[in-house]
Amino acid sequence: MALDADTQSQLLETIRSFVDERLIPAEAEVAETDVIPESIVADMRALGLFGLTAPEEFGGLGLTMEEEVLAIFELGRAAPAFRSMFATNVGIGMQGIAIDGTPEQKAKYLPRLASGDLIGSFALTEPEVGSDAGSVRTTARRDGDDYVINGTKRFITNAPHAGLFTVMARTDPAQKGAAGVSAFAVERGTPGLSLGKPEKKMGQQGAHVCDVIFEDCRVPATALIGGVEGQGFKTAMKVLDKGRLHIAAACVGLSDRIIEDMVAYAVGRRQFGRPLADFQLLQAFFADSKAEAYAARCMVIDAARKRDAGQNVSVEASCAKMFASEAVGRIADRNVQVHGGMGYIREYRAEQLFRDARLFRIYEGTTQIQQIIIAKALATDARERLGM
Repeated sequence: MALDADTQSQLLETIRSFVDERLIPAEAEVAETDVIPESIVADMRALGLFGLTAPEEFGGLGLTMEEEVLAIFELGRAAPAFRSMFATNVGIGMQGIAIDGTPEQKAKYLPRLASGDLIGSFALTEPEVGSDAGSVRTTARRDGDDYVINGTKRFITNAPHAGLFTVMARTDPAQKGAAGVSAFAVERGTPGLSLGKPEKKMGQQGAHVCDVIFEDCRVPATALIGGVEGQGFKTAMKVLDKGRLHIAAACVGLSDRIIEDMVAYAVGRRQFGRPLADFQLLQAFFADSKAEAYAARCMVIDAARKRDAGQNVSVEASCAKMFASEAVGRIADRNVQVHGGMGYIREYRAEQLFRDARLFRIYEGTTQIQQIIIAKALATDARERLGM
């Protein structure tokens, strides 16, 4: 249900204050320690950030897609690791159950996910399966009233903290494509489920990923999301379309933050007797960055509104994710250049945000996967128009 204008304004104002007063001041500490302080996580829970999109009947705020991206524009201004802590609950770690789960699954998991007492994680990627979700090799073999899961998932966000994994596994070996994939809700501590060591990453310190390993992991048949085999790929695509808009919004928020940092530094830094901001070549950086961030914002809002109206936005979500993630990379690079030698020094944060931004072009589907999705859709539309 959409919020009224006053409530929405108050929510965004509260989030902006939280970002400015709590998150941005803690960025250096998190980058150095690779840990988000528990006091900040507790504040996130208290603000309801883990339940932004959970249905109201299960304790969430039930934000629409447009409301969600507006909130993420604000939250995205802080280093991405903070958003990552609750984003799996808001998106891919919870939405599969919220969209396609049985009433029993929703009642069991959604209230705890919405409160942040339970961290959700989305286990799709594998050592040899990345953006090609239909090529999942992890298997789930039916054995009486249970399924036995075997396989390894890789680069799983929040896995070290997760209490619940949405796992994509192949239930029908005869079906080599997407039709044979099903989704399961697997709880931490289930015998046969183990975790690899957390990966050391290029950026986004404080956001943790690791392998999730299934070795004869036995789960009850009630763990099958929706109670129907072969629907996992469809569930994943519903979740990923929404997730791509969320990531695009995060890219917009980070772009806005970097532009603020870039211009503020250029206004305060003097060379050749005048502020850097007076030099036209640098002014071109500012203008290009602002135009790209604004274009990305408009794309995200347009796609979010279409999704809220019930339209299929797979192409729009891919366009927004591709453009916004590429744009934030360019903006982060310009910021380092404007800072000059200081941009290479950790104290000024430009280098950290540059490294943080790089991941956006990879997860939730690489830029190249988005290009393929968009191009295939265009070709399909053309064939239909031409009767081919």
